[in-house]
Amino acid sequence: MTSAHVIIIIVALAGCIWDLRTRRIPNYLTFGAAALGIGYALVTGGWSAALFSAAGWAVGLILFIPFFFLRGLGGGDVKLLAALGAWFGPAGMLVLAFYTALAGGLMALVVVLINGYFSTAFKNIWLLLCHWRVTGLSAVPEISLDNPRSKRLPYGVAIAAGAVTTLWLH
Repeated sequence: MTSAHVIIIIVALAGCIWDLRTRRIPNYLTFGAAALGIGYALVTGGWSAALFSAAGWAVGLILFIPFFFLRGLGGGDVKLLAALGAWFGPAGMLVLAFYTALAGGLMALVVVLINGYFSTAFKNIWLLLCHWRVTGLSAVPEISLDNPRSKRLPYGVAIAAGAVTTLWLH
């Protein structure tokens, strides 16, 4: 395990713990981790490595910012994923995105089953699809993060699971 792997795990777990405790992921963690990742790449691999790291950050941001604008994912989650992208690079960010989405889907399924929320979850998915068909891609206030009554997942848990899985399998 390299020092970069240790830092990735620390950042992912810190984001997870913050998200579980406060439902927020602080900017100093996300921006600090991104800057540290790009700086680490610069010191260990030069300018080309730093650009590669910045590209990983950009890929993470581009992949997840649409979910923020649709109000399905918080800004801290997007920034944490982008920060980890600075450590994984562009291709690694795609792998991280896959495992994070898989972990998030499994978390959602467990929450739905535990809370007896299955019927409501399918109704919400149907509402989302109908809304998008009629109005195009836009947030649905009834089932978005803006609704204080909607069920919310601490997505930092899925991000940490995705990061650890990515490191473990790749």
